[in-house]
Amino acid sequence: MQRVTALYLAVVTALAILPQSWSHEPVTRARTPIRLPDLPGYVTLKGDFHIHTVFSDGLVWPTVRADEAWREGLDAIAITDHIEYQPHKADVSTNHNRAYDIARGAGVELDLLVVRGSEITRAMPPGHLNAIFLTNSAALAVEGWADAIGAAHAQGAFIFWNHPGWEAQITNGIVRWYPEHTALLERGQLHGIEVANGRSYYPEAHRWALEKGLTMISNSDIHNALNLDYHVHAGDHRPLTLVFARERSADALHEALFARRTVVYTGDRLIGEARFLAPLFSAATRILRPQIQVRGTGQVQVQIHNDSDVDFRLERAGEVAELTCPSSLTLAAGRTVLMAVRGRNAAEPGTRKVRLPYLVANLLVGPDQPLEVTLDLEVTILPAAR
Repeated sequence: MQRVTALYLAVVTALAILPQSWSHEPVTRARTPIRLPDLPGYVTLKGDFHIHTVFSDGLVWPTVRADEAWREGLDAIAITDHIEYQPHKADVSTNHNRAYDIARGAGVELDLLVVRGSEITRAMPPGHLNAIFLTNSAALAVEGWADAIGAAHAQGAFIFWNHPGWEAQITNGIVRWYPEHTALLERGQLHGIEVANGRSYYPEAHRWALEKGLTMISNSDIHNALNLDYHVHAGDHRPLTLVFARERSADALHEALFARRTVVYTGDRLIGEARFLAPLFSAATRILRPQIQVRGTGQVQVQIHNDSDVDFRLERAGEVAELTCPSSLTLAAGRTVLMAVRGRNAAEPGTRKVRLPYLVANLLVGPDQPLEVTLDLEVTILPAAR
């Protein structure tokens, strides 16, 4: 009897499931744009320039990398499989250019910029370096690390130091800059550094980028399928490099990277120079009605809209004579928030411009150094009611 009951339940379950399965339509391939504004004179390109496939130690085919990037809203990727490490070589080609050749075709179909690159994988120093905008990755397969970097440099490649804070590349828990890196920098063979890699942010790399004039880079270094490492359907995203290019093209991308026009986008943080972060914040936010009237110590609600995908976490950086304002405020992504301001008894009646000083805690212009901004209002102070 138990067997008959179990069989009956199995059949009923199958009949309940099958019609639902038959009614499923094919999954629609759809792209989710990343909402970050362009800067005056530039297009904001979103890129990941450290990606692996089965042609080194990654676990997916090159076309999948292109499709993942397109769906997530990226504009550009670089396929950067290892030169020295190919654990799947018994099953796939050892041609160092092959992964790019395959991914590029998918990129053309999807209007995604795909850049040829390779990871030069050596012990410390100098560690792992990516070379992108190569013309021939096979030329990097040489014995000496300096020769490999020299071969990339001869092709006009953009070269950057990967994950300098990775535990396999640090000494006694310390992230170090070696004489070898100085030599590369002086020869013009080191152009950038990963300030963020995967989930990690490296304050030391951030400081070196500022001190030594290196382009700030942020990459996923992805090996798994993307949705195994990032909850993309729940709003999570891989780390990205925002590149401010003159147009959406490979040549413009190449020029902008060498010109250091980048910002790191990792988690909810934007990291870069104030000359880019300040206009980025300004372009993403606006006060809907900046002209306000305040009578005495009365309260007024100011509406601020954030048209980006980043929550901006504001902390008050000072006081003004005319108004009191919140000590902290989060401008939620894609939303309009209310900021309550009150007049001060001592404020003189009249109309004037008032700049409320804030720090944006998650926009870093240096390690532990938030971006300074102001929220600008035109305030008419009215005498207190008698």
